[in-house]
Amino acid sequence: MIVQIYEIQTPGEAEGCIEAGVDHIGSVILDKREWKQPLVRDAIGVSDGTSVKNSIIPLFDNMDAIFRSLDYYQPDFIHFCDTLTDEDGDEVEIERFIDIHRETRKRFPEIKIIRSIPIPVDGSGADFPTLDLARKFEEVSDIFLTDTWLGREPVKGFIGITGRQCDRRLAHDLVRASRIPVILAGGLSPENVYESLVEIAPAGADSCTLTNRRDAEGKPVRFRKDFSKVRRFVEETRRAEELLGNEKERLMRSIAVLKERLRDRQAALPAHSIRPNQILAIEELEDEIASKEAKLLSL
Repeated sequence: MIVQIYEIQTPGEAEGCIEAGVDHIGSVILDKREWKQPLVRDAIGVSDGTSVKNSIIPLFDNMDAIFRSLDYYQPDFIHFCDTLTDEDGDEVEIERFIDIHRETRKRFPEIKIIRSIPIPVDGSGADFPTLDLARKFEEVSDIFLTDTWLGREPVKGFIGITGRQCDRRLAHDLVRASRIPVILAGGLSPENVYESLVEIAPAGADSCTLTNRRDAEGKPVRFRKDFSKVRRFVEETRRAEELLGNEKERLMRSIAVLKERLRDRQAALPAHSIRPNQILAIEELEDEIASKEAKLLSL
């Protein structure tokens, strides 16, 4: 299970993440006019030659500036997190964003694409276009990341750094529907990541705001990680990963036993005069197998 941590802007912070066991380190490029940040490039370079991957989020959608950034930083991933909706939650014209994905793949085939998919806060996602947006971006993305949509975002035009959890039911639906991996994000902390991962079973967990340091008033400080929180976040993710792995093994063993029983019952059927209770027993086994296989697939 992937552990991804944002916003890492210095080599020292990158080294701290690697020591804590993080899998993906994410950095942010804040301005298309000041896209060249040597310190951020050095932070990205810390993971070179390791198993840890790095990514950049450009907080702009100018294609030329994005491509200059990719040439300069040479990340493993580029992460797009445009809101994709207006303040009312209605889908905006997204073809230009899809075009950026396509052109990025064409020019930089070695760089993978993460796409944030907006999900509103708990209980407000009944008519939100999360799954429609995911379907439209699935063929031009490598990984999805859930993130919390508020309507009025902390960074206008982009989702993220809200510190609030997204609708778990909708996140669960996205994980089940997607044909590409989904990383869970949005308000995840060392205190809630275990429960969230066990419930939703995504491909990974992402944290930014709630693994940051706090100022004297208790507010998160951007670009400054609290590495005790990062380490606990990693530990809790690994604990959830172990539980989900054990559950998969248990389900696989149970399915194998049920399939053996089904074969025995089918082999024992007489050639003629099959009784209704025999058919019912077979159907019940088939239903139980299908239910467990669906649960296994969801993990």
